[in-house]
Amino acid sequence: MSLPEANENKTDQKTKPMVTDEEMDDLNPNLEDDAEEDADQEMNREDEAVELEHITEDGLEKQKKKCLPGILYLGHIPPRMRPKHVRNMLSVYGEIGRIFLQPEDHCIKRKKKKAGSKSSSFTEGWVEFRDKRIAKRVAVSLHNTPMANRKRSPFSSDLWCIKYLHRFQWCHLSERLAYEQTVYHQRMRTEISQAKKETNFYLASVEKSQNLQKLKKKKEKKGEVVEEKSWNFKQRPTEMEIQMKRIKDKGMSEKDLHKAQEKSKAIQEKSQSNVSLLAKIFNRGRAQD
Repeated sequence: MSLPEANENKTDQKTKPMVTDEEMDDLNPNLEDDAEEDADQEMNREDEAVELEHITEDGLEKQKKKCLPGILYLGHIPPRMRPKHVRNMLSVYGEIGRIFLQPEDHCIKRKKKKAGSKSSSFTEGWVEFRDKRIAKRVAVSLHNTPMANRKRSPFSSDLWCIKYLHRFQWCHLSERLAYEQTVYHQRMRTEISQAKKETNFYLASVEKSQNLQKLKKKKEKKGEVVEEKSWNFKQRPTEMEIQMKRIKDKGMSEKDLHKAQEKSKAIQEKSQSNVSLLAKIFNRGRAQD
């Protein structure tokens, strides 16, 4: 570096104006104002972020409240239809949750097995839609309409039998199924206990009859007379017998008894004659008509 250049730099440094204390005091308030503005902006941003979070949370809660699940009841399930077929058919209209199809009764399954068929089918079903509004629309639009539009489909000849269950929840279905299972098990227990009682009574009676036969054979060998028990039923008295008994209790003689018998016979004959007269009268009226 040459001497003239160094001298020029020194002269420049000397010629630069010096900043005074008053000027520094004027600059400090400006800097403080800028710092306060930046802090206010950051606080506003934080407040906006919190408000957005609250808004999103409120929106999600409202959506959850609005999107309540709705359950449809299927009254007819054609043979060979499974839950996957129901899901594929109805998922076109909206999001589907749970599906339950009620299988056939055990008695029907046993009859089918005896007949030689291993196929199992369902009688009714329940489908849960995520949004109950969609479930209502599906129930209104698809009821009494064909299940499939294609002729090659095995369900083209079957119709939808759908009903929207108002204020029905999935827990109600589980409670109902649990109740049906408890009732079924209770009924089976009662039937089994009744069958056990009948078998025990039959076996006890068989043992008793065998013991009686052994005693009878022993008595026959000894030469004793065996008395066979017989059922003696006393017949109820007739109306004539009751009347005769009353007359005897009064202490009437035989002549009075015969007279009373004759009177009762005459009364019976008169009643029969009156019947014949009435029959003749009514028959004449019919003949004149």
